[in-house]
Amino acid sequence: MTSAVNTFGLSLPDYPWEAMAPYLAKASEHPGGAVNLSIGTPVDPTPVLIQEALRAAADAPGYPTVHGTPGLREAIAAWFGRRRGVAGLDPKNVMPTVGSKELVAWLPLLLGLKPGDVVVRPKVAYPTYDIGATLAGVTSVATDHLDELDAATLARVRLIWVNSPGNPTGSVRDVESLKALVAQARELGAVVASDECYAELGWGSWDAQRGGEKVPSVLDPRVAGGSHEGVLAVYSLSKQSNVAGYRAAFVAGDPAIMANLINSRKHAGMIVPYPVQEAMRVALGDDSHVLAQKELYRGRRERLVPALQRFGLEIKDSDAGLYLWSAAGEDTWVTVARLADLGIVVGPGVFYGDAGNGFVRVALTGTDERIDAAVARLTASR
Repeated sequence: MTSAVNTFGLSLPDYPWEAMAPYLAKASEHPGGAVNLSIGTPVDPTPVLIQEALRAAADAPGYPTVHGTPGLREAIAAWFGRRRGVAGLDPKNVMPTVGSKELVAWLPLLLGLKPGDVVVRPKVAYPTYDIGATLAGVTSVATDHLDELDAATLARVRLIWVNSPGNPTGSVRDVESLKALVAQARELGAVVASDECYAELGWGSWDAQRGGEKVPSVLDPRVAGGSHEGVLAVYSLSKQSNVAGYRAAFVAGDPAIMANLINSRKHAGMIVPYPVQEAMRVALGDDSHVLAQKELYRGRRERLVPALQRFGLEIKDSDAGLYLWSAAGEDTWVTVARLADLGIVVGPGVFYGDAGNGFVRVALTGTDERIDAAVARLTASR
């Protein structure tokens, strides 16, 4: 008698960062140790006021609420008004999430997309947009302009991901670009989900602390008009508040969609722990630590840019965020290897789609000492 052997598990691609192991090993051989600027994980301390809020809420024997405490939701709404130009956001239409990556991965499924539906994501993009489409069994299409799609594909578009400021490119969509996209999506009956987690880290013309404009949100009335119908904004505190380890993020927007998401997540038990909700509430009420952290990144950026340019890299886009999107006019892996020889680890552009070939992503998330070590090595190599 024979027995059938079932294969269990999801059929997903291997996690791309595993391919970096030999380059990390090579960089680690440098006498001064590796400078790992490949993954954008914060390295600076979590602000004390946030740590204290987490500790103060540590006695939490009961189940937390999926929708978020009233205090947290009010803090999110107030933050949108103060920092993102979105006045009058109803606290009912916001919800905390377990970091933003889980929402990105599960949103197509939670929106009820079906096989045959299309998810649009940027040409150069965070890989999780594609993973979310795969988990839902739908088709992912890469484009930055809906007009590039044929009529048959357009008719199947149900979800459009916007990432502004972009990861890895650091590109920013202005108000007019976002407004036009939202109008097109509404004509198609599609949802626009805007991943905005680097919005406080604008540079150049988007540097609000140096006289520039604020990076616009999809919920901004100049973009969405008098209604949030068909639009969602996704945000994370990981970068601006150094709480990546807390998994602290939130989503806000269309009242009908939000009500359904909240209900679905209740059934699935997708809950942010109460101490983290309290830490988020306190973090969102304090702008000073966000501005202080941005100044740290500004200094690191100002030291890295000329050093990378002297090494022969051209910085493209990089108008906001934690990354320098760079190219040396050669294959991505050649650049990755040359930098690994200097003990510097960077992110391969090919991890972000075919359009990323030839590029590397250099993160600002190194300590001042490690950034200075990278600058010295880059400078000495020329």
